[in-house]
Amino acid sequence: MKIIYLMIGLAISQLSFAHGDQHKKMNQQASFQQEEWGIGGTKNEVNRTIAISMGDDMKFKPEKINIKAGETIRFEIKNNGKLLHEMVIGTKQVLDKHAEMMVKHPNMEHDEPYMAHISPGKKGEIIWKFNRAGSFDFACLITGHYQAGMVGKIEVQQ
Repeated sequence: MKIIYLMIGLAISQLSFAHGDQHKKMNQQASFQQEEWGIGGTKNEVNRTIAISMGDDMKFKPEKINIKAGETIRFEIKNNGKLLHEMVIGTKQVLDKHAEMMVKHPNMEHDEPYMAHISPGKKGEIIWKFNRAGSFDFACLITGHYQAGMVGKIEVQQ
């Protein structure tokens, strides 16, 4: 009987592993979904790297970024603080809505190619192709951070 339970447990763990791989593949496909502010990019498409730092003063440095339409940017993001921070790119409307959800569900997990969650003292990156001109935003949507003004602006020009 123990062998049957062991075999069932092994089968379930294999299914869980397979589900994890399937989820990862689905996330990779979703990573290239066109958004109003652009689309996920790959390392071999990168035109330039922009260093961003963020800290517990609730500021991004730089706070304003100029990009040419069509550029694929690798944002190299450093968290200089002692708190968890994130960088999320989007429109003001999308960021406002997401920030509201974060207040209601502070432990909500999300992972999109236009966001990076970075632990204190660590680095992360976002690779994003800005294939549409416009004025976009980036922010830390961790509850309290966005409300404290942890935001920046991206201007994408033709």
